[in-house]
Amino acid sequence: MKPRSPRLAARAIILHHDRLLIVNAYPAGLSDLWCAPGGGVHAGQSLPDNLAREVQEECGLVVDVGAPCLVNEFHDPASGFHQVDIYFRCTIRGTIPAVWTDPEGIVTERRFVTRTELAGLRHKPDSLAGAAWGSGILYDPLEVIVR
Repeated sequence: MKPRSPRLAARAIILHHDRLLIVNAYPAGLSDLWCAPGGGVHAGQSLPDNLAREVQEECGLVVDVGAPCLVNEFHDPASGFHQVDIYFRCTIRGTIPAVWTDPEGIVTERRFVTRTELAGLRHKPDSLAGAAWGSGILYDPLEVIVR
């Protein structure tokens, strides 16, 4: 399979009362895999603008986007898919809506978890906790995608 150009995505590290916001982006509970909210970057928009839009769509939250804290790469050798995720520290502006629905139907569930709770959930990337509760910026080299 011929390699394709990597897809670029921006993701949010949002800690609220020392709990990390994670999402499940698989319809009808198809997977138990959790990740940070965010998504693909649109050309002509900054990474922070893209991320703020994605978090609003996926989680109903307005955020202020801060500094990057993690660069993660993953790929699927079978299909040639390769994605580079850039994670940014974000803070919630305003209130967290109790009722929310992703208009595109991608995110089916959102929740805030402690570091201990995250450790008990299947999630990606492996370095998510280190990025969320650590400091500085991490680089997570190319890993095989998990379904």
